[in-house]
Amino acid sequence: MLVTLKQIAEELGISITTVSKALKDYPDVSKKTRKLVRETASLLNYKPNAFAVNLRTKESKTIGLIIPEIVHHFFSSVIKGIISQAEKKGYLVITLQSNESYELEKKQIDLLLNKRVDGILISLANGTGDFKHLTEVAENDVPLVMFDKIAKVVKCSKVIIDDRKAAYKATEYLIKIGCKRIAHFRGPLLPQNSIDRFLGYKEALANYNIAYDSSLVYLLDKMSFEEGKFFAKKLIEDHKDVDGVFINTDLVAIGAIAEFNNQGIQIPEALNIVGFSNWFMSSVISPSLTTVDQPGFEMGKKAFKLLYKEIKDRKKNKTITFKKVVLDTDLILRDSTK
Repeated sequence: MLVTLKQIAEELGISITTVSKALKDYPDVSKKTRKLVRETASLLNYKPNAFAVNLRTKESKTIGLIIPEIVHHFFSSVIKGIISQAEKKGYLVITLQSNESYELEKKQIDLLLNKRVDGILISLANGTGDFKHLTEVAENDVPLVMFDKIAKVVKCSKVIIDDRKAAYKATEYLIKIGCKRIAHFRGPLLPQNSIDRFLGYKEALANYNIAYDSSLVYLLDKMSFEEGKFFAKKLIEDHKDVDGVFINTDLVAIGAIAEFNNQGIQIPEALNIVGFSNWFMSSVISPSLTTVDQPGFEMGKKAFKLLYKEIKDRKKNKTITFKKVVLDTDLILRDSTK
């Protein structure tokens, strides 16, 4: 049962107002009384009414987080990074999963605004091509920070990696180890990171005078293990001369490796594979996967810090300056490449 100020007042035989002032350390209450009230409150295990505190401070001490998938290793790392910082500042994180659905994402934004969260963190669904629901966040004077899958046209702070540069390095590595025919399993057309990884792949080919062949690019929809298997089989049927594959994400790459193993394709002797994200399964699959390390935990930490600063700056009526933080990536070399 929750202990109230009235109970503390009755226990000590003083007024509720005196108890309230003592707990807030008002100087017009004697030090002796303040000490006695705090000791009694602690003894009775008194907890301040969070709703009442929030009404006074005009803060809910909650933030909303919308991500496409919770089970994805990268996003689970992001969540851990966000929560690690939010807890230090006394914030509760309401975590929602859009399931890559634009319609669900819109409903979740409305829900968070109705809950009067202090700010929103979001990585866009693959299906999001209209951003009106995000401009409504700004119109409601709620801070917004985007991370990973972003929209360039939305004015807010963002935390990303340089997807184009990372994809360029991954493709360049395949070229430098001798690959001449390099396929690419790309993500859907809408997310910016999918576009940028495709452009990085193309740019590397061009810079090394390798002709771009659109038939070597496979457009995936769900970015799943099953799609990895399906398109690996299709690649073998379509192009027996391919000697390298750059794959948009590790989950797909692991599905592809499983199918290549089933087909008896020797990796990396006959086919070199590079993935993206450095999912934990990448190091335990056989052969282990060479991949781009995407710093999810750090991205989560940075995203919350940007959001927190904007929450505080708005409260102090400071001018808000949107920032773009670009985190570094590394190429982790394993057994799927020579």
